[in-house]
Amino acid sequence: MADVLVVGPSWVGDMVMAQALCMVVAGQGDSVDLLAPAWSLPLVRRMPEVRSGIELAAGHGELALASRYRLGRSLRGRYARAIILPRSFKAALVPFHARIPVRTGYRGEMRYGLINDMRDLDESRLVQTAQRFVALGLPADAPQPPAVPEPHLAVDTQNQTRLSRALGLDPGRRIVALLPGAEYGPAKCWPLEHFGELAQRLAAAGCEIWVLGSQRDRLAGERIAGFALDRTRNLCGQTRLEDAVDLLALARVAVSNDSGLMHVAAAVGIHVVALYGSSTPAYTPPLTARRSVKYLGIECSPCFERVCPLGHFRCLRGIGAEEVFADVSAALDSQVA
Repeated sequence: MADVLVVGPSWVGDMVMAQALCMVVAGQGDSVDLLAPAWSLPLVRRMPEVRSGIELAAGHGELALASRYRLGRSLRGRYARAIILPRSFKAALVPFHARIPVRTGYRGEMRYGLINDMRDLDESRLVQTAQRFVALGLPADAPQPPAVPEPHLAVDTQNQTRLSRALGLDPGRRIVALLPGAEYGPAKCWPLEHFGELAQRLAAAGCEIWVLGSQRDRLAGERIAGFALDRTRNLCGQTRLEDAVDLLALARVAVSNDSGLMHVAAAVGIHVVALYGSSTPAYTPPLTARRSVKYLGIECSPCFERVCPLGHFRCLRGIGAEEVFADVSAALDSQVA
């Protein structure tokens, strides 16, 4: 049994997928601590396999050499191994300064010396991001692709009760969560009018609709709620990340862009209808068996751009609200059965 430090990724969805690695390492009998940005520590605390989360006091993309050095020094003598998920130079600095004997990671930005268990990434065999993460927790000669366990975030029922009272929510209704945001950019976003039409159909079918997202999704949530005012609550910007975990667990189904909250919804065990346009489910599918994936795979997809380079957004506009409603209805019916 050894103590292992995992250097986590910066995006919400990637952090959820990193739980699969932590599950594999903990399953080998090792203790796992997860180095993470401050904003993601609430997620880390919901991962039962992680002993503790360690804050990396550096902004997204910030080099922060001095703070990484100080943190590394403070961790000396504590770990037998480090697994570095990001492929950047800076991500490998803390384990190096901590003098962790075995430092595992993929070949990346000039990390020779910082990484001493260097792995070559075979993208033809390790297609999914989660597979790439899990493979780093296994011996270099292990069969690939590895099996990926489904992430499972713990739910705080007391916080659910508090939130329901504070926000005036009725968790006993048939709730469908709509997740219209995507931090990466608008090329990942299903059109708001499609979300609105879906909200109308759901309201007519007797569902309650909760729109969840960050403060920057607030206006999008208002537009969607305007299609079905009596049945829709715009909760964008009113919840912390850990609150979103608990509220999503109260929903029956979530309809989401390829976003961090999509992976959170999958990890709390509800059915996810996942919408893909500029990205592809081949790389970042929701890690749950309870999923429906909508992906047209048109000639220019996936482009992985933040904004549609051709200006037509056909990859997402072509997914109609009626067909998404059909998937939601099928998921709801299966739960009744």
